[in-house]
Amino acid sequence: MRELTVFGKLLLGNALVPGSITIVGDRITDVRRGGDTDKIADLAADIVAPGLIDLQVNGGFGVEVGADPSSILTLAQRLPEAGVTAFLPTLITSPAAFYPQVFEAVRAAGIPDGAEPLGLHLEGPFLSPRRAGAHRLDLIEAADDALFNSLHEASSVRLVTLAPERPGAAERIRRLRERRIAVSLGHTDATYEQFVQGVDQGAMMATHLYNAMSPFGHRAPGVIGAALVDDRVTVGLIADGVHSHPASVRLAVRAKGADRIALVSDIMPAAGMPPGVYIFGGQQVTVDRLTAKLADGTLAGSIATLDQAVRNIVRWTDATPADALRMAGDVPARTLGLPDRGRIVTGAIADLALLDDDLTVRATIARGHVVYQRP
Repeated sequence: MRELTVFGKLLLGNALVPGSITIVGDRITDVRRGGDTDKIADLAADIVAPGLIDLQVNGGFGVEVGADPSSILTLAQRLPEAGVTAFLPTLITSPAAFYPQVFEAVRAAGIPDGAEPLGLHLEGPFLSPRRAGAHRLDLIEAADDALFNSLHEASSVRLVTLAPERPGAAERIRRLRERRIAVSLGHTDATYEQFVQGVDQGAMMATHLYNAMSPFGHRAPGVIGAALVDDRVTVGLIADGVHSHPASVRLAVRAKGADRIALVSDIMPAAGMPPGVYIFGGQQVTVDRLTAKLADGTLAGSIATLDQAVRNIVRWTDATPADALRMAGDVPARTLGLPDRGRIVTGAIADLALLDDDLTVRATIARGHVVYQRP
């Protein structure tokens, strides 16, 4: 097997440390601190971080997660441009008959070259009708136990977003966790107490903090208050300046710290594409250079990739580049229970993002292979 050596400031723990990484096959076999080495670099960059892991990818580059495996293959090929080496293809609330087709598409896609699909994120359909966002209300209201039984047993499901106040939510959380499926609370109108109960039952995350959830009030803290103060909860955060004002992003970083924020892109089919009109979840979405919106103005996903979120975090908050990169790598890996991803340690999967000092992506290595190099 070919040996690959990478030099740069390595993200080790909470700090960027000059050093080198040796890769053999798909694993990191040696990590050395310091600039003295008898090896010649195959690749070098200002910053070498674990590959970014995106927990919420609805689509991008002209394709949407759905029944066609070629869409997942396209995402796998293009996401490394943003330093992403693994991702959860994310399916918003859909007709019941559509889910088996998507499960088959994930199976057919396998492990493609590029970013690895780690399993599906089902964002719905067991959401609050009062916080539907861009999800179809009729499908949310129709979701029942029979549909849940068919969904939670699918081997491709890795993360489920649901509303803890819906009837039967406690039992659903319990059954999902029994199958080691991660649970995130989102698109929810829950009270503070209902959210905490959902966490007590096994949920560990809040989906896209601030968006599609009951607001904060000083007498009724709601989901936002509960998510910000509960140290058991990792919050998904879309740091695009559209879903959350930079001051709100700053508040989240101060409240949760780098260890409890998972940056997500929430990108939809228009990400990486020119402005225009696109179809997402069967609905028409108008996209300009910043936003994607339904006809009534409802946000319908994001068009900012995960590397942009990392740069925004550093620009808008007190977080260091190391902090921001951890939010996009180590924290998502821990949320999914993946000890061999998100860290630069001997024995870990050789997923790396090589970046310039301004946090733009220079190259991406996935499972030991260079899958992207900036022209």
